[in-house]
Amino acid sequence: MEPIKVDFSDGGRKKKVRSVLIPPEKAGLKIAINVIVMLVTAAVAYYFLLPPMNPHDYKFYVYFLIVAGSYVLSAYITSGAFAKPEYVPYVTRRAVVPGIVAGVIVLVLLVGYLVSCPFFRAKSFSRILSIENGDFQDTLSLIDSMSDFNNVPLIDANAAQALADKTLGDFAALDLESQFELLTEDSTQINFKGSPYRIYPLKYGDIFKWFLNSVTGANYDGIPGYVKVNLNTQQAELVTDYDIKYSTAEHFGEYLERVLRFRYPTYIFGEVSFEIDETGHPYWVVERIKKAVGLLGGNDVQGIILVDAESGESQYFSTEEVGADKSEVAWIDQAYDADLLIQQYNYFGTYNGGFWNSLIGQSGVKRASTGYSFLAIGDDVYLYTGVTSVTSDNSILGFFFINQRTKEAFFYNTTGATESAAQQSAQGKVQDMGWQASFPILLNIDGEATYFMALKDSSDIVKSYAMVNVEQYNVVAIPQNQNTDLRSCLEVYIKGLSELNPPVIIDFAFDSYTVPGETDPAQPDESEYATFTGTVTDIRSAVISGNTYYYIELDHSGLYYYVAASVTNKVMLLNVGDVITVTTADTAATDLASVGSITFGEARSETEPQSEAETEAESEAESEAESEAETEAEAQN
Repeated sequence: MEPIKVDFSDGGRKKKVRSVLIPPEKAGLKIAINVIVMLVTAAVAYYFLLPPMNPHDYKFYVYFLIVAGSYVLSAYITSGAFAKPEYVPYVTRRAVVPGIVAGVIVLVLLVGYLVSCPFFRAKSFSRILSIENGDFQDTLSLIDSMSDFNNVPLIDANAAQALADKTLGDFAALDLESQFELLTEDSTQINFKGSPYRIYPLKYGDIFKWFLNSVTGANYDGIPGYVKVNLNTQQAELVTDYDIKYSTAEHFGEYLERVLRFRYPTYIFGEVSFEIDETGHPYWVVERIKKAVGLLGGNDVQGIILVDAESGESQYFSTEEVGADKSEVAWIDQAYDADLLIQQYNYFGTYNGGFWNSLIGQSGVKRASTGYSFLAIGDDVYLYTGVTSVTSDNSILGFFFINQRTKEAFFYNTTGATESAAQQSAQGKVQDMGWQASFPILLNIDGEATYFMALKDSSDIVKSYAMVNVEQYNVVAIPQNQNTDLRSCLEVYIKGLSELNPPVIIDFAFDSYTVPGETDPAQPDESEYATFTGTVTDIRSAVISGNTYYYIELDHSGLYYYVAASVTNKVMLLNVGDVITVTTADTAATDLASVGSITFGEARSETEPQSEAETEAESEAESEAESEAETEAEAQN
């Protein structure tokens, strides 16, 4: 037996065995197939994923990872490597380039995330939104008469949607009432001809209805119209003057984002809203997004794309152009989406003191309260919500308002109840009815910050209203008999404030207001009014049907003028001896006369009645003058 020979010349190390590359049959053809599969995947993914060719968007990286992965997967399939492991080294070699591309993409994503995250860029996040301190009286329009409620939204989005749903029954005349639904996700609150409206585009109920009408239907021109709801008068209207062909609910070539992607391949699209211009023509307003922090962080709006919903024609406007008061698109109410603005405010409130302060200590850290609403201020729509401390959300620190067209932001500093607390207080008053309160609207009632809410049943039908004072949140007003009488709600609210200690006096005029859905009551002609000025000689009061009435006697009259405290609470400050001017239409009254208005401390005009004392004094003066004249005449004779 021969001895075993062992060679230790390499130090006993194992020799590295190089993988043998075994190409599959027709390798060249299969490489061509792999490339074709990759290109087809790229085209299909682009058509459906619609990524921007922009490295500031995550979809950009996902798209190229899908394309690179499709080549590798196709190579494994065409080579048969899943069934024959001997082809794996060959496929691995062929996947080097796609692998390098994928690795670079992942590396860029990782670095981009790090340079764009709040941990390193907290201050940059806090500066995306600039906020000025504002004055409540300067920010919100003063409401001191019923006529000021003519432009106040009395219902919320859910109640408006319930009204819009009912209006779809008008399609019965077109034999299309079962085809459509509201496209609620793109609904927008706008100012239309000076009034608050919700605009609802329509969509087909399902893909089959869309196919039967748009593909197989003859002479298809698009969806025939939209629904608009007046949030003050609560009137809903189906507008069928326009055929909406391009929409976020359409498919294939009429799908709005696809139309825009092929026109603007590098743009990053944000939220889409549906608006109408002053003529009622429908448009889509699409945000163009930019990254405000690093490569991937901090969304902000760079401009908007305005798309004609009928023709599909589009035009781009920068935020500066949209925000200009004399711009051709100044009628646009939402260039900045509400959720984006809330996010930007939370960046400001959270990171204003730095990243670590947002976690430890949390000095000055605040955030938007849960929920938000919209207010019409001038010709623009403002997003508003309360601000709370992160350590306690039981009370507000103030409110912030942001113009959705210009992004001008104001903070109003106050303390009081949060919106959710006000909702719970209002619901507690009607818990036996099971009504729910809408998210409050903030109103300026003669200088008092006031939450206004609609009380709705389970079907989102408005049953009543409620008012809660922000600072004195124990004042919760519901109309008498829990009806939709806005006047009664205000009377209860004003009365509740007057009973505080110390009392809060509201000077409010209950004239020139029409309850939504009713006609104007007959008003006396101005010529029927008479004005009297005099000194108060007696004051009495009585409570009638829950309202306090004051009866005032003037020195020149033999009757009492009566007025409710809800008309002007200043009547409670009257004292005997004060000089006032009253206006009344009861010119023929002999005992009681109702008062239309009271003015305090004004001088009496020459044409107004005089008191008996004044009449006697004037008569004595005239007699003395006559005596003196007679004496002079006798002396001359």
